[in-house]
Amino acid sequence: MDTMDTPVTSVVSKLQMLNTSDHASVVSMNLFVALLCACIVIGHLLEENRWMNESITALLIGVCTGVVILLVSGGKSSHLLVFSEDLFFIYLLPPIIFNAGFQVKKKQFFRNFITIMLFGAIGTLISCCIISAGAIKFFQKLDIGPLDIGDYIAIGAIFAATDSVCTLQILNQDETPLLYSLVFGEGVVNDATSVVLFNAIQSFDLTNINPRIAWQFICNFLYLFLTSTMLGVITGLLSAYIIKKLYFGRHSTDREFALMMLMAYLSYMLAELFYLSGILTVFFCGIVMSHYTWHNVTESSRVTTKHAFATLSFVAEIFIFLYVGMDALDIEKWRFVSDSPGTSVSVSSILIALVMVGRAAFVFPLSFLSNLSKKSPTEKIGFKQQIIIWWAGLMRGAVSIALAYNKVDYRQISSSGANMRSHVKESLQAWAIPIYEGMQ
Repeated sequence: MDTMDTPVTSVVSKLQMLNTSDHASVVSMNLFVALLCACIVIGHLLEENRWMNESITALLIGVCTGVVILLVSGGKSSHLLVFSEDLFFIYLLPPIIFNAGFQVKKKQFFRNFITIMLFGAIGTLISCCIISAGAIKFFQKLDIGPLDIGDYIAIGAIFAATDSVCTLQILNQDETPLLYSLVFGEGVVNDATSVVLFNAIQSFDLTNINPRIAWQFICNFLYLFLTSTMLGVITGLLSAYIIKKLYFGRHSTDREFALMMLMAYLSYMLAELFYLSGILTVFFCGIVMSHYTWHNVTESSRVTTKHAFATLSFVAEIFIFLYVGMDALDIEKWRFVSDSPGTSVSVSSILIALVMVGRAAFVFPLSFLSNLSKKSPTEKIGFKQQIIIWWAGLMRGAVSIALAYNKVDYRQISSSGANMRSHVKESLQAWAIPIYEGMQ
């Protein structure tokens, strides 16, 4: 009888463990949603304070929550949820970038399009080169591990990705239209360029670089950039054509909104499917939809889409900042840093200095070149505005963190090499998080 009960007992035990695990996940999700609500309420109460907003509030609440979780778990963890680059790139990033394109003031954006592309594309490449070259020069002296040229370029791509969200929170689109459009436009194009550059790096073995490899790398980068843009434009135009021809609004506003949302998400997923830049695709899809699709829907659908997309983007941004606040107290990262505090401080200081130099190396020269082509003084970028643009790009954002989490695997390597690459990846994560927090 006892032998018969053993398998049953084992199954019941496993079911109980499964139920316990599911219940823990439900508890975690409830707490996280409650924290999101708290961020929105507290951010609203502090709305009149120019030094505080929902993003900074979420960051601080995340840090405080991380402290509580660390105390409750006995120092084992500071998270309610486990971060995954898939969670960020597939679920959180698309609504943020799409809404950025959907809500942008197109007249001001395209009036400064050349300057925005100079800052966002050419400037990002310049910044990446300076950060990579500086990392090669200084990191080899610190002896932090066997990094090859591809790893150094990956570091440059990771830390070339900026985050202008906090700066945009204190800029007014109506009072400073030129500055806002430049900071906003550069931030989006910069993120897309960094991701495209990072993806291009993974497509090549850069250990034995030569003119042929360099030319292929440049062609691959341009191919990703242009095809990603075209895919977004085509998807946006297709959605406008379908809605105009089939008169969805006569039957249901819900169908119009659902089709727009799904077509936008489809553009992003198609870009990921074909190894393009989903960020660039969904951004230009948002611009095209706001210009063509939005004018083909009913009035009620216009109001619905405008607020619905803004809400999805808002919640996704708060989610990211809340998680980053918790992640700042990740015990594993700080334990890794504490094992070699001198090296960690040196690496962080070098990276911060390289980011500042890389940023200045293109903001001021490219602003000078841009001003040469502008006739009206109001269209030129003043020195104070250049300082703001330079400072706005010093903050590293969620794209940098997600790229640091992303596995860099250019080729098949041995098991020992895999362990070393994993060690290097942990180093990048450990250095990226404190730098991000310090710059906030």
